[in-house]
Amino acid sequence: MTVTLNHTIVPAADNGRAARFLADVMGLECLPPTGSRGHFVPVRVNDSLTLDYMTVEEPHAVHLAFEVDPATFDGVLARLRAGGVPYGSRPDAPDNGRVDHPLCPRGLFFRDENGHLFEVMSPE
Repeated sequence: MTVTLNHTIVPAADNGRAARFLADVMGLECLPPTGSRGHFVPVRVNDSLTLDYMTVEEPHAVHLAFEVDPATFDGVLARLRAGGVPYGSRPDAPDNGRVDHPLCPRGLFFRDENGHLFEVMSPE
């Protein structure tokens, strides 16, 4: 059997707001709440993976990296710029406004209000 990651929990101060932010920036689908009390707000990343946002009192920051095609990268960059969300080319400078990623031709990092560090990498 092939091992496939199905979902991961992403802690947030407000699961709905955090899920919508990532879905909006990445151009992904934010699904209706799930779980016995609707305490997860999933963001569909692809056919087999969701990021399930869960409200917690003190969220700890995580790093999530996405590999995307050039058109998707352009869309993410445009939405970050339009939303006034700082981005940058390095994890220690996620607000330098550059996309010259150290590991790929174009890439960027940005943070959300929970401190999560998102990385978006494009092969072109």
